[in-house]
Amino acid sequence: MKTKIKFSAWAMCAILPVIYSCESNEAPGPENPSNGLDYRYVVTSTPIASDGVADYLLTVDDLTDGTVSTQGNGIEQDGTYRYYVSHQNKFFSLLYGQGNPGAVTTYTLDATGNLQKLSDFQAETVQAFAIVKDDLLMVRIPRNIDTPMASWYRMDTELLQIVDEGQIDLKALKSDDEMGFFTWVTQVGNKVYAPFMSAKGCCGDAFGTNDPDRAWIAIYSYPSMELEKIITDDRISSIGRYFMEGLAVVESGDVYAFSPANTSSNSELNSTKPSAIVRIRAGQEEFDQDFFMDVEELTGGYYLHSWIYIGSGKFVLTLGKPKATWGPGEYFAIADVNAKSIQWVTGVPSADEITSVTTNNYSPKDGKSAYIGITTTEGSHVYHIDAENNTAIKGLEVQGGTITAIRRLEKSN
Repeated sequence: MKTKIKFSAWAMCAILPVIYSCESNEAPGPENPSNGLDYRYVVTSTPIASDGVADYLLTVDDLTDGTVSTQGNGIEQDGTYRYYVSHQNKFFSLLYGQGNPGAVTTYTLDATGNLQKLSDFQAETVQAFAIVKDDLLMVRIPRNIDTPMASWYRMDTELLQIVDEGQIDLKALKSDDEMGFFTWVTQVGNKVYAPFMSAKGCCGDAFGTNDPDRAWIAIYSYPSMELEKIITDDRISSIGRYFMEGLAVVESGDVYAFSPANTSSNSELNSTKPSAIVRIRAGQEEFDQDFFMDVEELTGGYYLHSWIYIGSGKFVLTLGKPKATWGPGEYFAIADVNAKSIQWVTGVPSADEITSVTTNNYSPKDGKSAYIGITTTEGSHVYHIDAENNTAIKGLEVQGGTITAIRRLEKSN
């Protein structure tokens, strides 16, 4: 999920009128809709060039075949680092400003299948965000324990403006000399679950920890964002990774969580726990001690880097080996949490060929498939992951760029 954001005046954004644009963003050539479908896919891509190049939003009808190019196609984004989320057929492009003001830009597909800009306004840089009910909840998370107040902002996805905001004391989440640092936020029922890692927040080792062998989830009421409780599990290390969602809610309402177990102190890995998947039963708000999947044991030493839930208790996993704090996931497998099994995916490029793998991917949630962007030394393609046969099939080629996200939008009536 690629994201970079900087919000310098959230309160002002809630007051100032949203700027609407009637401009057409129709892209020439192969971007023009041609097959009469009531949906299209948005594939974001960073052009292959020097540093500081902005993403392009490309729209296509098919992820399984064909070619699209960043040359002469798509909508160029303002700013280098963008991250994306979609809801109710709106596509939100979030700018990470790296200390500078950023923006939230919103698009939709018109009746002909072309992207149209709905709004664009300044916002703060945030490190965690998610759709909660019909809001886009965003959290700005400090890295300094001397200034531990995180700020949250609630954007109404219909009004396309900030309607509420507040603060969270991250130091108060821990009882020692470290602070909590949210890895992500996820809607669970009517509440927000915010897994956090323990972080020093100082001393040139902001993300390092001396408390590596526990997991925490802060549970908040919504929309007030009042802390209700913190639940912990000492079978695993922290859940998710920086800027990586580690929770998934399945059809039954059960919540699954993964830990990469790749915490460190002064750049040295220090967790004694395995990379694993755990569960919280629907409505329980406690970790289920009867469920545990040791990913390292099931895969022969690989650790879970990221995942996408595809339905029916199945996940597509990206895994890494050897374990690293910031290492990429270059191996692929299907996890079935009902069977507590993991099967390797065939047909993907070899790890030494892979240069980038998207973590913001698309699945129809049919329990059968996912679409993941894989860039190799030979080019950038969308791969269809077939979870029934544990295979990957090379599909759409994006020429001249590196795929960064894949989403699906319905056309407007």
